[in-house]
Amino acid sequence: MGVELELHSRRPMRKGGSRDSLLRGSYEHGEALSKVMSTLDRHGSGKLVWVDPYGDTLFNEQEAAVARQEVTALAQGCTDAKQKAALVDLAELLEACAETPGSYLWFMGD
Repeated sequence: MGVELELHSRRPMRKGGSRDSLLRGSYEHGEALSKVMSTLDRHGSGKLVWVDPYGDTLFNEQEAAVARQEVTALAQGCTDAKQKAALVDLAELLEACAETPGSYLWFMGD
C-alpha cells in the first residue's frame, strides 16, 4: 500500500487527460508516506487526516497551504530515513501547490 503524489496546474481529470495538467509527480515514496501518515490521529484536526490511503484525495492551493504546516509536526516524530524523505517530498509539493494559483495536489492511494 502506498500514496503517490501528483501536482497539477488545474483540477485533474480522473480518466485520461490528467497528464495535460501534470507539473510534477512523486512515485518513489508511496509506502513510506503511507506509513508516516498512518500515525495521524484520524479524529484530530488538520488537512492531512483527510487523505484516504485507499482512494484519491485532492487538495487545492488553500488546503495545501494549511497542510504544509502539519508536515513539520509529522517530521519531528519520524525516525525512519525513508519516511523523512517522503515528508520532504510532500512538503515540497505542498509548497509548490500553495504557491501556484489554480493548482491541485492529488494524493493517489492504493
